Amino acid sequence: MTEMFSERSFGDISGIWSRLLLKTAINTPFQLIEFLEIWFGELGYGNNAHILHAEGSTIEGIAPLKSEGRRFSFLGDQDVCDFADFLITPGQEIGFFNGLLDYLLDVECSSLKLFSIPEDSLTLTVLPKMARERGYKVDVCSSDVVPGMELPDTWEQFLSNLSKKNRHELRRKFRRLETVKEVVWLELTEPDEVQSAMDDFLRLLRMSGQDKEEFLTPNRDRFFRQVAYRFAEQGILRLFFLEIKGEKVSGVMCFDYGNSRFLYNSGYNPELGYYSVGLLLKAFSIRNAIEAGLNYYDFLRGNEPYKYDLGGIDRRVFNLNVEID
Repeated sequence: MTEMFSERSFGDISGIWSRLLLKTAINTPFQLIEFLEIWFGELGYGNNAHILHAEGSTIEGIAPLKSEGRRFSFLGDQDVCDFADFLITPGQEIGFFNGLLDYLLDVECSSLKLFSIPEDSLTLTVLPKMARERGYKVDVCSSDVVPGMELPDTWEQFLSNLSKKNRHELRRKFRRLETVKEVVWLELTEPDEVQSAMDDFLRLLRMSGQDKEEFLTPNRDRFFRQVAYRFAEQGILRLFFLEIKGEKVSGVMCFDYGNSRFLYNSGYNPELGYYSVGLLLKAFSIRNAIEAGLNYYDFLRGNEPYKYDLGGIDRRVFNLNVEID
């Protein structure tokens, strides 16, 4: 394996990266090079990037890693990256992981701690077996649930798939909101309008709770703004708002990638909690995804009750730790 990043920038390697990402079995917006470039610039302080390229007659892949001292991990972090994995041409996993383990031994890596690996990734089966064969201690553990659902063809089918209680509650909440005057649903996609609306979105995010206010540090604020703008340029971002009497009272940031919609973050004004403005905007984003012909809606990590009220079914992500010495 050779290091790509030490001599070239993210932009220089974007062509190879994008080509391999299209081939790899696990392909999410969190593995886009633009996303990780923004993360490294705003949140990667104290880390060294190691973007490794395995290339040969029978193997090609990329290992997007970072290091602190002798400890290596995926580029990114669990706070903002809901999924992570290697970029490997299918069928070449054994050769790729042999090269990776040889590299880690050569650079005297002490541990490889990987996070947010989807449950259907071969990384969870192939890499542990090969590491154990070298005598390394390996631990694989479930780290979080990732609720989501297959989308039907129509909104009415979606409602009918909910439990009787949840279907009744959702309809009741929509009827209650209908008693309010001057309600407007917005979907923003253009870079300039998204950029202008991010102040409102981040304000609502902060208002949602003390935990989100503490989470939104100045660096994460800049991270969210840059991701929103870059993804809007690429046609990936969907920024939804619910307005009442001209004031934005809830916001949802989604990524449309492949045939899926990913609900990345959301916020709302708790003073309007009686009208369920946060939940109803999420439901609106689901209806919008159905109308757009998307196949899957991913609520991303976390077991918040609203995800199950709206039909989410759990999948899992895992952490994988390899102790080398």
